[in-house]
Amino acid sequence: MPLRIATFNIENLMARFDFSGFRHENRQDRVVRMFGVSDKELYRDLEQARLISETDDTRQLSALAIAATGADILCLQEVDDMAALNSFERAYLSRMMGVGYRQKVLVEGNDTRGIDVALMMRDKTRDGQPIQLVEVRSHAALTYEQLGLFTPQIGLTNKPDDRVFRRDCLEVDVRIGNKPLTIYVLHLKSMTQSRDDTDGRFASMPVREAEVRAVRHIIERRFGTDGAGTASFVICGDMNDYQERLKVTGDQFSGYAFEPVREEMSALDIFTRDGFADNIVRRRPEMDRWTLFHSRGPEEQHLCQLDYIFLSQALARHNPDVFPEIIRQGQPYRTVMPAGQQVERFPRVGWDRPKASDHCPVVVSLELP
Repeated sequence: MPLRIATFNIENLMARFDFSGFRHENRQDRVVRMFGVSDKELYRDLEQARLISETDDTRQLSALAIAATGADILCLQEVDDMAALNSFERAYLSRMMGVGYRQKVLVEGNDTRGIDVALMMRDKTRDGQPIQLVEVRSHAALTYEQLGLFTPQIGLTNKPDDRVFRRDCLEVDVRIGNKPLTIYVLHLKSMTQSRDDTDGRFASMPVREAEVRAVRHIIERRFGTDGAGTASFVICGDMNDYQERLKVTGDQFSGYAFEPVREEMSALDIFTRDGFADNIVRRRPEMDRWTLFHSRGPEEQHLCQLDYIFLSQALARHNPDVFPEIIRQGQPYRTVMPAGQQVERFPRVGWDRPKASDHCPVVVSLELP
């Protein structure tokens, strides 16, 4: 009775216009910026036309990437609201997949841009087992003080009564046939550049570490410290951190080289260092685990895994030979891939845009114990 579960940062699935670029150039799209529009109403008209046109291409590609996963349950990040999710499923996904994801879960979280985590499910698995939504819990309101996670490092950017999760830890109980599964959907703190231009990943690390500790606390409170090793749960999402990466050097003329680099520290070590959860993507070859291409120009380029499906110990033991897939056909052509990993892109993918997302979906077929 395999269950296919996927995670995908769909990148700004929005159902609203953002006109803040008229006054803030760093929020202005590069096309409109070229024309130096000084009239506010004209800017609004142009921005609406540009975004509507670009969004249609983008969402066709996003839907193709989701369809390629063949997932029964899909965990999403960067979703505007339930209206946007419903519109996308009806107007794009259902046209490509027929019977779509009729069961949907989204709880408004803490993100200042209004993007949320969400979950979509079919009514049945591909082999006909019913998928039942049992219970939904949001943990968006939890604070550092409540969980005992406030530290001097956290205090540099937060107060004790601030909320731990930048978006949410969405906890969803389902039954597949008669077998239970708990799904945690996350989108951790981004690796934003700090004000003094220090490394954004390390500057934001304490916040992500607190989020990961909070997730462990939630799971161990639910199942018990020992019970967490026998429970069936998955932790899915965009973790905005990595334990390893492929450093990319060279160029299209001299050729590219890819050097595996192991990070000395990562917030995700809190999940993996004692075997609490298994990053199933690590079952893939070392050079073939990446889900995102990061580039700040030729001097700073790497491939890394930001998108994860962590399995509980029980699920990992019960699925010793399963092999996750990474869907890369929606990546823009600027993404540099190691030899042998090149894929045929979906129709109309561009050099930088349109694209399915800057992230790749990850999917795995699991047998539930």
